[in-house]
Amino acid sequence: MRRLRSLQNRLVVSTVLLLTVVFLVVGVGAALSLRGYLYRQLDDQVSEIARFRSNPPQGDPDRRPPPPDAGGGFVGGGPDRPANTLEVTVDDGRIVRAVLLGRPGTSRPVPPEQVAPAIATTPGQPPHTLDIAGLGSFRFAAATGDDGTVTVVGLSTAALEDTVGELVVREAVIFGIGVVLAAVAAAFTTRLTLRPLHRVSATARRVSELPLSSGEVELAERVPDVDADPRSEVGQVGAALNRMLGHVGAALAARQDSETRLRRFVADASHELRTPLAAIRGYNELAARRADELPPEVAGLLDRMGSQTQRMTALVEDLLLLARLDAGRPLAREPVDLTRLVVDAVTDAHVAAPEHRWSLDLPGEEPVEVVGDPERLHQVVANLLANARTHTPPGTLVTVGLRTVDGDGVVRLDVVDDGPGIPSDLLPHVAERFARGDTGRARTTGSTGLGLSIVSAVVAEHGGRLAIASERGETRFTVDLPAAPDGVLSSGP
Repeated sequence: MRRLRSLQNRLVVSTVLLLTVVFLVVGVGAALSLRGYLYRQLDDQVSEIARFRSNPPQGDPDRRPPPPDAGGGFVGGGPDRPANTLEVTVDDGRIVRAVLLGRPGTSRPVPPEQVAPAIATTPGQPPHTLDIAGLGSFRFAAATGDDGTVTVVGLSTAALEDTVGELVVREAVIFGIGVVLAAVAAAFTTRLTLRPLHRVSATARRVSELPLSSGEVELAERVPDVDADPRSEVGQVGAALNRMLGHVGAALAARQDSETRLRRFVADASHELRTPLAAIRGYNELAARRADELPPEVAGLLDRMGSQTQRMTALVEDLLLLARLDAGRPLAREPVDLTRLVVDAVTDAHVAAPEHRWSLDLPGEEPVEVVGDPERLHQVVANLLANARTHTPPGTLVTVGLRTVDGDGVVRLDVVDDGPGIPSDLLPHVAERFARGDTGRARTTGSTGLGLSIVSAVVAEHGGRLAIASERGETRFTVDLPAAPDGVLSSGP
């Protein structure tokens, strides 16, 4: 069905259907015209024969031959149809004689009851067709003789109908061949005519497959000049597509320039903020050493300032990491025992949130190995656990699973909790930067909205994939990473 939806196929099918309708009209019209013409000839012939037989020359009536036209003409018969003229003599409403005539020696009498329908034919009535049982269809006409008897003559219509039937068969064969040839010619012509449109479509398809959502995009695809001539309909489409691609390219360049400036600003600002933040933390720690000499309220303010400084330092570090990842700076590439890394991260999470229930699901004693940056991979696991800890109530069960997907060369890390789940409207955007489901709660718990975006960026930098699925009672974060080749840990530095 899909192939029939293409413009080329629809044009070919439309052409074939149109020609078929034309051929049907022409064929049916020709057959009907020929049939009418032959019947008019037959009517003239049967009327002439009826007049001839009603007043015949002197002689034996049984041996008197029919008129010459009835014996060897087109509608009179032939060698394979020797008896084709039916003569019925009616006197005072009764059939007194019925003979089937043909060439000399082929005439034979017919029972009157067999030709009884012929009585209905009256002199002066236009010729009409009657079916005679056992003999076939005849065209009848009548004439009155000098002796008052009525002679009814019928000529067989079999030859006429055979001629029309043969014409119909020949028309069907000829028109069928014509339709096939027309279909081939239409397919070739439409393919040749639509070739420019196919090239325009190919250009649009190549552009649609480009990754335009982010990053620097060089939109060099254009419709060739030969297919962008505004003097033709296809050329107008090609020219409009080129103009649209030009506008899209300019918009993408402006977007990339804006993103570049923003990333540079974030990187520069994050880098510049590290120095004053370090100084503030240093002064805060120095002041905290003499907290016993300060009033209690001042000591509390110092403690609060220290915690906020730590939070701001973590935010600056996260922004700086994302800026580095955006800039394409390569991460470390070394063997990593992901099993040990997961165990350490879960242990830290258990210490940080003992009110949650933490569970490990490991494949066995054999370590699960990947190649990557151990610090960043630890950050991935820690951020996923921190996300589960921050956004689920106490008592929530958090299960961390690690396994190797056989045959795919993939290491799969699952972090599953039985908490309230992620709102459906937030789920498609939860890994975006500064995405937060509950702004007030996020601010209370210290969430910056960058944790999952860092996870997504680090996983993508390692050639992996992050998948998120959530419903009430189960939220699952799945990280797929390329598995390390066999023996990497044993042969690594």
